[in-house]
Amino acid sequence: MDRRTVLRGLGGALALPLLEAAAATQGSPPIRFLVVGNPLGMHPDHFFPSGFGGEVEFPETLQSLGWLRDRITIVSHTDHGMNNGHGREISFLNGILPENSAAFPEKNISVDQVMARHAGSQVRYASVHAALKSGIRMSWSSNGVDLKPIADPHRLFDHLFRNLTPVEKAARREVIGRNRSILDTVGQQLASVRSSASNWDRQRLDQFTTSVRELEHTLAERQGWVDRDKPAFDFPPRLASPQATIEDRYSAIFGMVAYAFETDLTRVATVAFPNELDYSELEGVDRGYHACTHNGKKEDLVAQLVAIESFQIERLSRCLRQLDAVSEPGSDGTLLDHTIVLFGSGMGYGGTHSNRDLPILVAGGGFRHRGHVDARVGKGTSMPLCNLYLTLLHRFGVERDRFNTSTGTFDLRYA
Repeated sequence: MDRRTVLRGLGGALALPLLEAAAATQGSPPIRFLVVGNPLGMHPDHFFPSGFGGEVEFPETLQSLGWLRDRITIVSHTDHGMNNGHGREISFLNGILPENSAAFPEKNISVDQVMARHAGSQVRYASVHAALKSGIRMSWSSNGVDLKPIADPHRLFDHLFRNLTPVEKAARREVIGRNRSILDTVGQQLASVRSSASNWDRQRLDQFTTSVRELEHTLAERQGWVDRDKPAFDFPPRLASPQATIEDRYSAIFGMVAYAFETDLTRVATVAFPNELDYSELEGVDRGYHACTHNGKKEDLVAQLVAIESFQIERLSRCLRQLDAVSEPGSDGTLLDHTIVLFGSGMGYGGTHSNRDLPILVAGGGFRHRGHVDARVGKGTSMPLCNLYLTLLHRFGVERDRFNTSTGTFDLRYA
């Protein structure tokens, strides 16, 4: 039996979630990775518990995650060691700003893209990125390019679940074939140019050659997926209504991502809450998200900010409940137990433009979670956040000694 059982009929195919018989031949379920992030940090008094350990009381913003207390680790005193100010939040998932990326062998690649590369052709989509606005530049390729999220739930549905027509499939095969032909020609030209290039130019050409090879590999993978039907998924009915709220739309996004994990369409996904997002539908919120961070400690404005941040966490909590409701064949756990969930931001707190003590939590993933952890090392120095990312990479199955600015790993063990 193949990894996915396929039912054929009426000229189509329906891919089902992983079944017991298939799981028995495939070993343990795969590990997935979900990142949920925002660009403006979190109000620290309402995000970080007042004490440390596993029995701490969750503050207001995290109240909706109380049901998951024993499967969460909240990390205090970790960051990327950057100066305060806007613009540095784009280093959330990599610890490197684009202008400093040349000093690193993989430029400013983000942790999700290392995992996506590892999953490779095992899934239809190496990674999926979604938001309701233009996004917050979380994901970066090994070429230093930020990956844009799909900012419309309807488009996300089509991307994940709508099958191509025969005409569209033929056109897609033609484009793939034409692009591979172009790459063959480029490869021949590169060899000629390289023979007369300086040492510096050869290094640049080597980087470009690596990019070409990665693109060739990607095109070869795409060719194999063109004729495979996608899993069926009911279009969220509330999205068809012009009265669909921000709650409806994010519920749809998270629901589609959860089902994409369940059916193994992808194993890596990011969902963003951009600062341009309008939260005025929420009760008591009448100012913009960014404006609420600059609140001058006024109680009414802080309350609006906490309402926005609590909404973000509540959407995350609902998604985690969905993942936890799905039993994983071939294991004693649920889909959540095999999904590493990371929530956080590249900014500590927007009210002060602080880029220190980033609000970070990890849920699920089969870890032996630790509650609230003080990650300071040495003489009170904040731990590089990339240390945590290196640990997450290991859990995903990526064996490497370093990730970008890491100096070691974070003590978060798994069974």
